[in-house]
Amino acid sequence: MKLYLRGHDYKYAAEQMLLTLFPGQRPLYPAEPPAEGEDFLVLTLTRENGRAEGEAQLRWQGKTYASRDSIPDPGEPGETEADRAYQQLLKLCFYRCGTAALGREPPWGAMTGVRPVKIPTKALLRGESEAEAERRLREIYHVTPQRVRLAMDCARASVAARKSLRPDEVSLYVGIPFCPTRCAYCSFISADVKRALQLLEPYLDALEREIAAAGDLLRRSGLFVRTIYFGGGTPTTLSAPQLERVMGALEAHLDLSRLTEYTVEAGRPDTITPEKLSVLRSHGVGRVSVNPQSMSDEVLAAMGRSHTAADIRRAMADVRAAGFGVVNMDLIAGLPRDSAAGFAASLEEVLSLAPENITVHTLALKKGSRLMADPEALPSAGAVSAMLDRADEALRGAGYVPYYLYRQKYMSGSFENVGWCRPGTENLYNIAMMEELHTVLALGGGGMTKLVDPDSGRILRIPNAKYPYEYIQSIETCLAEKEALTAFYAGMKKEGPHGLSAAGN
Repeated sequence: MKLYLRGHDYKYAAEQMLLTLFPGQRPLYPAEPPAEGEDFLVLTLTRENGRAEGEAQLRWQGKTYASRDSIPDPGEPGETEADRAYQQLLKLCFYRCGTAALGREPPWGAMTGVRPVKIPTKALLRGESEAEAERRLREIYHVTPQRVRLAMDCARASVAARKSLRPDEVSLYVGIPFCPTRCAYCSFISADVKRALQLLEPYLDALEREIAAAGDLLRRSGLFVRTIYFGGGTPTTLSAPQLERVMGALEAHLDLSRLTEYTVEAGRPDTITPEKLSVLRSHGVGRVSVNPQSMSDEVLAAMGRSHTAADIRRAMADVRAAGFGVVNMDLIAGLPRDSAAGFAASLEEVLSLAPENITVHTLALKKGSRLMADPEALPSAGAVSAMLDRADEALRGAGYVPYYLYRQKYMSGSFENVGWCRPGTENLYNIAMMEELHTVLALGGGGMTKLVDPDSGRILRIPNAKYPYEYIQSIETCLAEKEALTAFYAGMKKEGPHGLSAAGN
């Protein structure tokens, strides 16, 4: 769609709302006016007499729609809070035009970000009542009642997590970007082990160096590890001795005296063995994932998995026999060759296995995934909606509650991914990472460190190299860039009264 911005350059706001309302459209910014019959949007911002006025004019399928609104002038463009207010004004004008043209509203209304729970969480932390936070979601963002309920459930979990975290605690992410094969929906940074076996040992050499450096950084900064999360890829692609090596390095170089949660994404059942599970338990891992994505062999084959539903049941039995008290299982709504009835059957079988956590993802069509080449094999947005409605009903009925959620670009039907749990089994890392409640120090290829000052909201991102080979080659740069952690926390200590020094550490 052709976009014309007048009086501002808030392209990101316009593009995010375009993606939400018209996911098949891509933004164009032509110098010339639109031709006769072309779809376009004109988004205008004017400032005068102490007020800022937004106006949207949308041409869609031969009809023209317009919306206008104004707010007290929030300040000069370029100031963070002013920019947020201007963008919100313009997005809502676009939203009203777009929903009038489409004749419907998306489930998350005018919300365009990946972290919708941040809005009610911040409201509750400011002292607003739950009723006020809910009203904000409904009246300002036009969120549907079902999604308001999801957001509020997760906001309560987020507030509880925030209160449980101490200022001198961080979480640790350890990335193992290798998988036995690549799934059709996947665009994650991971290497197929069959083609990358020669990289595994040098990768672990580099990772061990980064672990040692991380331990030194945390000691110098007076910080302690509260949670550890092994992700990927599939961490259990590593052999039992390799897992022993990495976990032994963590224990050798890090102070884990405050560690209360240790999670490993065992993930694919074709990588889970009793020997590997024994290594995990011996190092204190209390949580693992066994991720079927579907319990249909036909759907598993269509998505490129090399295992069957029977393998999933076997892996789950092995995990329970090894003594893991909290198990997560993932399902994906919208997989190729699946249907609403098929998804419901998978959900019922997963419930029969009684995991403590169940994460329900909505398929996101990502660049680089094989599904981009065959989108017609996917269920419709209506079928995906039925899958998610069934999940909400069945999981609540079985005693699970939602505790974290996030959204992604190009997600089928503009829905969400939701983590459900039996009360008391919430994964603290997932909440802290998704809601950016405290620092996550990421080690390994594809990791993204986020240094977080929860009081000011300031976040500093430090990415590691994406691919295993690049990570190995750039390990010296990686270690040097992580040194920013010490300066970041030194600045927090100086700020007070809510900084580290004021907390009595």
